[in-house]
Amino acid sequence: MNRFMENKHSKIAIIIGTKAELIKCMPIMLELQKQNKDYWFIHTGQHSLGKACETFSIKKPDFVLSKEPDRSTKFWSKINQNSILWFLSMILKIRRLVNKIKPVYVLYHGDTMSTASAAIGSSKIFSARKTWKNVHLEAGLRSGSWFEPFPEEISRQISDFFSDILLAVSDLTERNLQKYKGRKKIINFGNTIIDSSLISHNIGKKKHKKIRGNYALINIHRHENINNEKRLKSIVHILKSIKINAIWPIHANTARAIEKFRLVSEIKGMKNIKITSLMDYPEFIFLLANCKYLITDGGSIQEESLVFGKPCIILREKIERQEGLTTGINFLTNINVKKTKKIIEDIEAGKIKHPKFSNPYGEKGLSKNIVRMLTQHM
Repeated sequence: MNRFMENKHSKIAIIIGTKAELIKCMPIMLELQKQNKDYWFIHTGQHSLGKACETFSIKKPDFVLSKEPDRSTKFWSKINQNSILWFLSMILKIRRLVNKIKPVYVLYHGDTMSTASAAIGSSKIFSARKTWKNVHLEAGLRSGSWFEPFPEEISRQISDFFSDILLAVSDLTERNLQKYKGRKKIINFGNTIIDSSLISHNIGKKKHKKIRGNYALINIHRHENINNEKRLKSIVHILKSIKINAIWPIHANTARAIEKFRLVSEIKGMKNIKITSLMDYPEFIFLLANCKYLITDGGSIQEESLVFGKPCIILREKIERQEGLTTGINFLTNINVKKTKKIIEDIEAGKIKHPKFSNPYGEKGLSKNIVRMLTQHM
């Protein structure tokens, strides 16, 4: 490693821990590669990323700070002694590495444990004489509740607090960051998920064929839903109201919760719902782009629904992507069974029209603007 570092110096370090972070940083990494601009790719090891890097033609990580898990993730969203110790060790490893490679920018994305450790580890609190700027991509998202989603809401606020440059994704997120005005640089570029979705759709449509007929796409995985028996039962009750065919790529922790709360027979009784294993992002995006509507408790999928103009039924009580609710195709249900069933019924009956709207998270090609900012002095 020492000889490798002596022969190479990159001005941009990108720290990534999860597949979601890789997906949203991917357009920036591809643009850097296209321009022959070198960058450090630092992988915390929170998720296994090898297959995703191959899918998107991203170079292999230059540094891996902990052994990748054999399964998809190390922690399954659990905050326990092991995850806290890993988080603390990651702060120290990132601090040590960044001080060695001395980039101009340290870039990290989102709201995970890897994100927060990157923000703290590259901050002035550990390196008072640092020369680099640490940059939080997808800054300013707020749900207004510390526990929904948890621990993401805490992580994103930690990341904003310790960063020098905050890349907001919308007008609202830019306003959420105004308390930092004068102390940090705040720039509203939009969200790279726009480019990620379109790049992935181009990959997906080359490999997969459209499914005949209308279908719904289901995505349920938030731990505040699946670990709450009452909420999960309400969600299952809601899914029963789907009349058209549906596809449900199921997460392992969701499947375990369904078994734990003895809901397996109810799920199997929904003959119109096809449960599949998780798929790679381009295949999922291809399904999303061609579905009639989505039912989800996820975050980024709300933005992806806007890219392809798909009605999105959100099974949550609080969301951090509130701009989507102004478009007329994102529906926050508060997991109210009666309310949600009515929305599903209206969408399937064609009673909900698709209004014209400007995507509040930006337009195609915004990642180039971020790369321009990062490389203007290179």
